[in-house]
Amino acid sequence: MSLSFANSIAMQGRARALVPLCVGAGAYLFFLYVGDTLLQDSDSFWQIKVGQWILDHGAVPTTDFYSFTRAGAPWISTSWLSQVLLAFSHAQWDWAGPVILTAMATALTAAIFVYLLDAQIEAPRAVLFAMLALLLSLHHVLARPHILALPVMVAWVGLLMAAADRRRAPSWYWLPLMALWANLHGGFVLGLALIGPISLEAVEHAEKGQRLRLFMRWVLFGIGAVIASCCTPYGWKTLLGATNILSLGELLSLIFEWMPANFATFTSFEGALLGLIAFGYYRGLVLSAPRIFLILFLTWSALTHVRSIEAFAFLVPLVLAKPLGELVPRPQPDSTGTDRWPAHYVTALGALMIVAAGWTSTSLYMGHHRFTFTMTQTPVAAVDLLEQRRAQRIFNAYQFGGYLISRDIPVYVDGRAELYGEKFVMDFFKATEGKKPELLPRLLDEYKIDATLLVADAPGPQILDQLKGWKRIYADDIAVIHVRDDSAAAKSSK
Repeated sequence: MSLSFANSIAMQGRARALVPLCVGAGAYLFFLYVGDTLLQDSDSFWQIKVGQWILDHGAVPTTDFYSFTRAGAPWISTSWLSQVLLAFSHAQWDWAGPVILTAMATALTAAIFVYLLDAQIEAPRAVLFAMLALLLSLHHVLARPHILALPVMVAWVGLLMAAADRRRAPSWYWLPLMALWANLHGGFVLGLALIGPISLEAVEHAEKGQRLRLFMRWVLFGIGAVIASCCTPYGWKTLLGATNILSLGELLSLIFEWMPANFATFTSFEGALLGLIAFGYYRGLVLSAPRIFLILFLTWSALTHVRSIEAFAFLVPLVLAKPLGELVPRPQPDSTGTDRWPAHYVTALGALMIVAAGWTSTSLYMGHHRFTFTMTQTPVAAVDLLEQRRAQRIFNAYQFGGYLISRDIPVYVDGRAELYGEKFVMDFFKATEGKKPELLPRLLDEYKIDATLLVADAPGPQILDQLKGWKRIYADDIAVIHVRDDSAAAKSSK
């Protein structure tokens, strides 16, 4: 959809809801077309496996039953609802299900985003911001729960900012959004954290006599939001579970999505930051202290963890929407009632046509394309061999954990880093990445490992090649298998 088309719709003041719908449809078709790129994180395997377990048992997990190193340890799933949705879609349509679900969530995010921005700035600029936000988020658009929660995040923050712009308190009717977010993904704690600074924006610009009353209404809403976030099968433990990941310390610097942003090469995020600074200087943008804090906080989060870049991409424009709208006043649409009903009819008809076109496109595309998971995360041949050998305790690479869980094989470690703890996973990485190779034999003996499954191009297999009592029995471009050398052990015992 061209910007001129979006502008013509907005300027006429008729069927303006078609702009977000068209943007959402475009985003959906794009991510459907590149759907295989959404299947490149092994966490998707165990997320679906947990969701299927919930569907089968009609309950949520409270202990670990997928590893042999933490079997029976307390563990809760803060993304249980997303996992159920992913598992159901996968059971119905194989990998096409999670791809379609992820594409729909991304499309809904873009549509809500444009709709919220359109209240303050012209449609072409809103569409441009949506395109930039999607571009910045491409690295993290995966078939995982955080994407299913993304539209809720945008809607929540957008509604809070809209209330602050009107110098009012949020509606209590919005609290179910927080409850939904808390069941979809642990990132809901961001929504709770942003209530404070957004409330200060509303209070700062309110009339003096109304500030205390307005502040207390925001406080009560914040309390209500915390209570709503506990409306999950785990109750108040959801809050604790959602924050456990932040206690992993040094380990976060080794997990890609928790790594800090790297500007060694030019990235779209770096370009966005420089563009934001340049725009602020060029247009002389003046912001209130709470808005400045919000932008700094979102920028700091994105610099600290690359997984927060999508929050930066979608939320910063919502914070800037009103100041930008005041810089460039938008033409007011025709408010006469002559076109009101025709516009509603046009919107409804357009929405139906977009849904029909999306369904038809999906059916046609699925008819000749089979979505497959990236091969680097699925060591099929190696795991087949391990099953033939009936290996019981496999020392597996971090990225292979999800696939092993999908094959009902107990794992040494997987993507649930908060379950294993900082020291356990750090010892694993140090042992297999060559930083402390002396740790490797100790771990193999401590956990009574009878086979290893490590990444082919990592230092771990080379270390094992030199380790007495172990022999390589399989290798391909993805994985390497070592097993205990019984002959060597027999000789050493004589």
